[in-house]
Amino acid sequence: MNRFEGKIALVTGAASGIGRATALRLAQEGADVACVDVSDKVADTAAEVEKLGRAASAHVCDISDEAGVAAMVAAVIARFGKLDVAANVAGVLRADHTHQLAMEHWDRILRINLTGTFLVCRAVIPHLLATKGCIVNTSSTAALGSHPWMAAYAASKGGIIALTKTIAVEYVKQGLRANCVCPGGVATPLHGQFRMPKGSDPELLRGAMPLVPYVGPEHAASVIAFLASDDAKYITGTEVRADGGALS
Repeated sequence: MNRFEGKIALVTGAASGIGRATALRLAQEGADVACVDVSDKVADTAAEVEKLGRAASAHVCDISDEAGVAAMVAAVIARFGKLDVAANVAGVLRADHTHQLAMEHWDRILRINLTGTFLVCRAVIPHLLATKGCIVNTSSTAALGSHPWMAAYAASKGGIIALTKTIAVEYVKQGLRANCVCPGGVATPLHGQFRMPKGSDPELLRGAMPLVPYVGPEHAASVIAFLASDDAKYITGTEVRADGGALS
């Protein structure tokens, strides 16, 4: 498929996991890709995009930094001249008993996951309006179901769904679409960081587990690619689960 031929995509969290898989999937379908991450390993993803025959740029950026995001988006526009797709995948995770959750951890998770997504959306919207482009944000099944020990993470991902719906309605008549993917049961480096807090009951996780074996990040990337493509041109303001039936 060449659904993104002639399109420019910006992907955050592109150094690993779903972000990297998304950057490569969009490139495989014809997009030139601006790869963004707080890690300088994002350059490796950009190099992989170029191996696929597409143009790429690598941007080391902390998405929770307002000035940094503005500079990054300006650099993307300077490099490519326009923007058609913004895929916000960057995020962090940790697990705590809610009564033990320190403010520094609450603030960090909300600042990166929710505020960071907002800052990127705010910066790219004027450019996406010019191309009648789209935003695909990354939420989580933690925002939709009952996931223990994830108060900050679930709140941040729930906020992303609400933010996405607001953007979708606000700009729909100007041709901009905005949707969310809600992954669950996807094996990524971020998922690998999950550790139950001391004294936790693993039975509480049963309702959040997929009904099939865990899959790789390319399965979430395929949903992002669909939502970003013209195949989804009548879809906006919604969230799509990719969770192996965990919340079914």
